[in-house]
Amino acid sequence: MSGIVQRGLWFEEFEVGARYLHRPGRTVTQADNILFSALTANPQALHVDAAYAATQPFGRPLVNSMWTLATMVGASVAQLTQGTLVAQLGLEDIAFPAPLFPDDTLYTDTEILATRASASRPGQGIVTMRHTGRSQDDTVVARATRAVLLWREDAEGRP
Repeated sequence: MSGIVQRGLWFEEFEVGARYLHRPGRTVTQADNILFSALTANPQALHVDAAYAATQPFGRPLVNSMWTLATMVGASVAQLTQGTLVAQLGLEDIAFPAPLFPDDTLYTDTEILATRASASRPGQGIVTMRHTGRSQDDTVVARATRAVLLWREDAEGRP
């Protein structure tokens, strides 16, 4: 008996207008915030120095917005692109309309905006999607539009 391998969706399985809810959410800790900031060489005191952050307008550390963006994309992988992604093509329209704080939980959803077959890469297609991150109280904390290159299900040479 062969095993079942979890995968994302082939290009043909994406439908414009579909909205995917990626669960569970991810509760961020201050340790996550400090580690991510250190790993990305970002010494911003608003992320890593609680005493300094307490003197600033929000009165406490802010989660590094790049953690928020990376975690939103990561939350979508198992459901959408695991094993079907050829390449990420780009991110645009990135916004952080409200802060995310340590001990908040980030919930991500993805809406499919457009699909088209690749003109230059037979067996592959481009999907444009919008990731939205919300905190536990449904406040939108981040948005990003992302374009990816995916395998078509019947493509020669695909995994």
